[in-house]
Amino acid sequence: MQVPAFIAAVAVAAGLTAPIDASPPAPGPAPVQATPAAPPTAPSAAPAAGHRLMIASRRNGEWLEALRGLYVAAFHSATGLDADAEIWDGGVDSLRKHLKAGGWSLVQLTAEELSAGCEEGLLEKIDWSSIGGRDHYLQPAVSDCGVGASAHALVLAWDRDKFPGTPTWADFFDIARYPGKRALPRRARDVLEIALLADGVAPADVYRTLRGNDGVDRAFRKLDQLRPYLDWWESGSDATRVLGSGEVLMTAALNGNVMAANRAGGRNFGMQWAGAITDFDWWAIPRNSPEAKPAQQFLYLVGLPALEARMLAEAGAPGFAKGLADFATPAALAASPLLPANLSAGLPTDEAFWHDNQEKLSARFTAWLAH
Repeated sequence: MQVPAFIAAVAVAAGLTAPIDASPPAPGPAPVQATPAAPPTAPSAAPAAGHRLMIASRRNGEWLEALRGLYVAAFHSATGLDADAEIWDGGVDSLRKHLKAGGWSLVQLTAEELSAGCEEGLLEKIDWSSIGGRDHYLQPAVSDCGVGASAHALVLAWDRDKFPGTPTWADFFDIARYPGKRALPRRARDVLEIALLADGVAPADVYRTLRGNDGVDRAFRKLDQLRPYLDWWESGSDATRVLGSGEVLMTAALNGNVMAANRAGGRNFGMQWAGAITDFDWWAIPRNSPEAKPAQQFLYLVGLPALEARMLAEAGAPGFAKGLADFATPAALAASPLLPANLSAGLPTDEAFWHDNQEKLSARFTAWLAH
């Protein structure tokens, strides 16, 4: 039996070298079978000619570069269809406006945005049979309107060549013991959590503490201790740049930026996973999208464990397909936010908390910076 063109192209795009079994048990496209993990059955219908997939990304930096250079390129190779990715600013109100205007085939969302979009009927229900079935993915990545896209972590990073130990967030705030500048993202989100972690609050208690005025005051008092020694960064690449230049002794940084600096820049940066702040993103298809079928093919493709392993290596952002670990190197797995040891040591972002408190806490943070 001849292997369908899409299946064969997917195997090449994903870097699968194992034989392809083209004899499915029932009529339909043949699944790609790779050792050690077999990918799911691909969508059977080829997309109509002339379709162009526009992907709205929630992340910039290494993730966006890898999204275009790996996922989009693999999709084009497999289907012959044009695709591109752009950044959107995030937020439920912005999502409503963008989806009303049209133009997106796929959108990357936070958990809060996914929940709101699904409840309001802005998103298609996921056709799980078209992208491999629910059992192909880790349980936290399965939702009625979305499939897990990637995991990211904000970690404490330092230069092992200059600081041989393994610092914690408490050490990050201990200027007397470890003199030198520090760097943090210029925003209330993440910074307030870091302050409480440094002050001895257990990860499981951080958001409960921040929900009270006393807890917010406690976080700002902790930040007061570090104020004269702080630099602020706006983009993830700035964090690793100031660390590499020696301007700061330690910084909060996205794990993907740290991995990229080590891989491409020859750096020897460490990552502390205790207290790392983790975020999960989701893929969703806008309601009544004319590109729903090619969007499903894209989701099938990026759900291949072999391709997700390459994304982990290039951007430090693993997907949620089962079997990813079979294709990833030990070094890449050690730097994955989804490694069980890393995940259990960290702090998952509470999207509901920030939905309720973003405006208030951002205003207070801005006022604190101004004084």
